[in-house]
Formats: sequence, structure tokens, C-alpha cells
Amino acid sequence: MSIEELYKRYKTELFSLAYRMLGSVMDAEDIVQDAFLSYNGLSDAGTIRNERAFLYKIVTNRCLDLLRSSAKKREMYVGPWLPEPLLDKGTPDNDPSNKYLRSESISTAYLLLLQQLSATERAVFLLREIFHYSFEEIADMVGKSSTNCRQIFHRAKKSIHFDPDEQPSVSVAEENIKEFVNSLLQGNTAKLLELVSENVVFYSDGGGKVRAAQVPVVGFEQVLKLHQYSINLHGGKITYSFLMVNGLPGILLHSDEGIQYVYSFAYRDHKIEEIYAVANPEKLRHL
Repeated sequence: MSIEELYKRYKTELFSLAYRMLGSVMDAEDIVQDAFLSYNGLSDAGTIRNERAFLYKIVTNRCLDLLRSSAKKREMYVGPWLPEPLLDKGTPDNDPSNKYLRSESISTAYLLLLQQLSATERAVFLLREIFHYSFEEIADMVGKSSTNCRQIFHRAKKSIHFDPDEQPSVSVAEENIKEFVNSLLQGNTAKLLELVSENVVFYSDGGGKVRAAQVPVVGFEQVLKLHQYSINLHGGKITYSFLMVNGLPGILLHSDEGIQYVYSFAYRDHKIEEIYAVANPEKLRHL
């Protein structure tokens, strides 16, 4: 296939791998572009039998290199770290690679679980669990034995406790989020208690760039107080809209200056269990 055909066929799934690895839309896009440029620059590209696996190998190793080089920066990050929000751009449903961006494994909650794994564990786990490569193929991609990759995968699998059955359908979640916003604005605490867990946790990622809670806010009352304060502070200066964020219904809050917050949610027993708000302007530039 020509480089144009390869790009059209594999760019979405390669992006979804890089995004899950890094939690960064912009870095993932850069790495995928670089992978195709590197492939196109090979003098012996015509001898490669499995172009898809070769491109996955390039992207995987670029991600591993970036994660290792940025480890210190992550350790010094101010406040909770959240992935850059991925908004639904309306990719046609007949695009076969679209399935990699339509599953629960692109949700904010799932991405945060992946961040608990080491870079190599994350790569092995994703290549096996999401992209269904054999351990022999994964071994070639990450430079380890197939036996070692099998062990890494099973160790990582035990660390990822995610039950998709806990998540409501998109239509139910969309209705819940709209009721959540309306109840907040109306001060309807009783309705909020129907929608939100008493043990809800609110994570706000400002990255030290803008004002945000530097530790998770825990418990229904504390999370409610924080949002009531924010509503009173901003008055009519902030508007909101609903859209898909990381595969589930979320919220964009924007002012005259642009997007201020992107909200996404996680559920347990079909109640909102965790709320994620990205405010770091560096993580919103791609929007």
C-alpha cells in the first residue's frame, strides 16, 4: 500500500494506542505523524510484510521513549494529573478503526487506571487487551521475550479493576449529566443525592497554571460546596454545553476567553462516583 493508504487505514487506531499510552491528544497526534514520516523515509519499506505491526512498533517505542524522558516532569506536576480530554469529532461510524475510540477503555477513569502501570506494562497490556496482538508480536515490539510479555500482561491485568457493567448507557448518562447541571444551578440537593454518590471525589487539574483544587475533594457535601461557590463566583460569566468526552457524555464550560473547563464522569452503581475537571490551558489548546 502507498503511504497515503496506510495513513488512511491505520491513523485512528495508532492514535488511540498513543493516546491511551500518554494521556495526551497533542503528543499522540505528533507521534503518529512522526511514525508515518519515519516509515515513508525507509529505503526498504517494500520488504516489510506486516505494515500495521511495523507501524505499531514505531508508535509503541516512541511512546515509551517519551514516557521515560518526561517521568521527572510528571513527578513535579502541580495537583491532580488528568489526561487531556478527547472530544467526539463525529468520526463516521463506518470507519472500522473508529471502534478503538468508542469503547469504555477510552474513558477518563480507565485512562487513570492505565497510568498506574509502568510504561512497559501499559504497552504490553494495551497491545494484548485492546489491539489483540500475540505475545510473540508484542515481544518484538517492546524488545522482551514472549514469556516475559505474558507475565507482564497477567500482572497488569490484575491491577486493572474496571467493570463496564457499572457504567450507564450513553443515553442514561447524558440524561444524568443534564439533570446534574440543572440541579446544581437550581440548588436541588435532594435530586443531586439521587444522581451523585455520597462518597463522590472531585479531581481538578489546573497544572499550576490556573486556580484549581490541588488535592482531590472528597464527599458529597464538600464537592457541592465547591461547586456552589464556583457558581456564585462566576455568575453569568460562564456558559456550558454538553458533548461526548472520552467516550461518555461530559460538559464544556466556556467564557468569552474560550474553554475554561472540560468535565467528564465515572460511575459506580449507576451513580456519579468521580468527577474530573480539566482546566490546565495547556491541556485544552487542542480544542
